[in-house]
Amino acid sequence: MPEYTNQIFNVNEIFYSIQGEGTRAGRPCIFVRFQGCLLRCSWCDTPYALDRKQIANQMSTEDIEQKILEYPTKHLMLTGGEPLEQENISELITYFCDKDYEVVIETNGQQDISKVDKRAFIILDLKCPDSKMHKKNSYENINHLKSSDEVKFVIGSDEDFNFAIDICKKYEVYRKTENILFSPVHGKFNLLHLAEKIKYLDFPARMQVQLHKYIWDENKRGV
Repeated sequence: MPEYTNQIFNVNEIFYSIQGEGTRAGRPCIFVRFQGCLLRCSWCDTPYALDRKQIANQMSTEDIEQKILEYPTKHLMLTGGEPLEQENISELITYFCDKDYEVVIETNGQQDISKVDKRAFIILDLKCPDSKMHKKNSYENINHLKSSDEVKFVIGSDEDFNFAIDICKKYEVYRKTENILFSPVHGKFNLLHLAEKIKYLDFPARMQVQLHKYIWDENKRGV
């Protein structure tokens, strides 16, 4: 192993489940959830992974690899918390890309994605007003998107929906990728209402729900 694999990461949990969101929804997936996030979204469903001072599981790249080798897939999701806040995360991403993993990074819209290996896939979660974190978005990230990447807007209200449309048009997000996801806050925003609004958009977008919250209890961890 390269020397950098001795670097230590703060890992909240590693688990094997079904991908619940995005263009890969329904597929078996290994999740590596990192500890710590600078943002405090009002609707966050992983508050246990936010505290940046909390020392969770201190794991090297080798430790992480040994754990994920227990599972029969090469689909690997790095999430959080916020994975791109982890020191040396770029090297970790490249390591697993070199190992032919399909590496997907779910990131909060604030962290710089330009440092991420281009073989990896980005899910860029741009925050809407109801999150109370929309002023933290770094729109420079849109310039670094690939056509295979995804942009997600979590929608809690009509204001959020209109905000997402404005951002897509202002930055011409649909010219970067057609994988634009409108995701209702679970249990808060009416699904039929959102579906009817998406039907009449004049750019490519899709509605998604958090599939795992319909399969398992919505508060269950490790799914």
